[in-house]
Amino acid sequence: MKDQPSPLRETDDDARKLARVLLRSARHAAIAVLAPETGFPFASRVLVATDIDGIPVILVSQLSAHTKALARDPRASLLTGEPGKGDPLAYPRLTTQCLAEPIEHSNPFYARIRTRFLARHPKAKLYIDFPDFLFFRLKPEQASLNGGFGRAYQLDGNDLVIQSAANEEIAARAIETVRDLVERHPDVEESLATRLKAPESGSWRICGVDSSGFDMISGDSLLRYEFETLAVDADHICSNISKIAYSIP
Repeated sequence: MKDQPSPLRETDDDARKLARVLLRSARHAAIAVLAPETGFPFASRVLVATDIDGIPVILVSQLSAHTKALARDPRASLLTGEPGKGDPLAYPRLTTQCLAEPIEHSNPFYARIRTRFLARHPKAKLYIDFPDFLFFRLKPEQASLNGGFGRAYQLDGNDLVIQSAANEEIAARAIETVRDLVERHPDVEESLATRLKAPESGSWRICGVDSSGFDMISGDSLLRYEFETLAVDADHICSNISKIAYSIP
C-alpha cells in the first residue's frame, strides 16, 4: 500500500500568526479536562483573557467540575475560534493543549492578571473577588490549528507564547501606556477601529497591550491586532499603534 499523504501542512509564519490571533482574541472558550472520578473527558465553557506573555488565563469557581478536575490533573485543552454564517467547519479554530497553573491571591502575578482579566470582562467584577474563585494560567504545550478545509497545522506551545525580555516592564506600564496614548491622540481608538474595519457595534477602546500587539473591545466584541515584530518597550508599542491608526493605507 502507498503511504497516505499527511493531512498536515508545513507550519509557517502565517499559520503561527493565525493561531496566536485565534487564541488571544477569544473572550470565551470550550475547555476539556479529565474527570477525576471516571477519567472521561469533561467539556465546559470558560471566560478567557491573556497574561502579558500571551498565555491564556481563566477565572473559575472552585465548586465547578472543571476546577476540581484541574486540581487533580493539570492537563486541559482549549478550543477557540468563532464560526460565522454557513458551515461552522469552514471557519478557523485552534485546539491548544495546556498545563494549568493555579494563581492564588499571594502570587506576584495575581494583581496583573486580575487587572487584565477585568479589562476584557468588566462584568466579572461582580464575583472576581469571591473567596471560591481563582485564576489558572494555561501554559500551551502544543496546538492543532485548522484554518479551514485542507489547512491543518501542528504548532509547538512556544509558538503561542510571547518570548520577550520586555514583558515585565511593559506589564508594569500597560495602563499608563494606554492612558498616555489616548491623552496625546484622543481620536486614536476611533481611528484604529476604522483602519482595522472593526464591526460597528459601538465605541471601541484599547483594553490591553503587550509586546506582540494590542486588544480592542466594544461591548461583547473583541479585536486582536498582532504587530509585525515584537515591541521592545512601551514607547515602541505607542509608536506601532500610532502608525497603524494614522499611516496612509
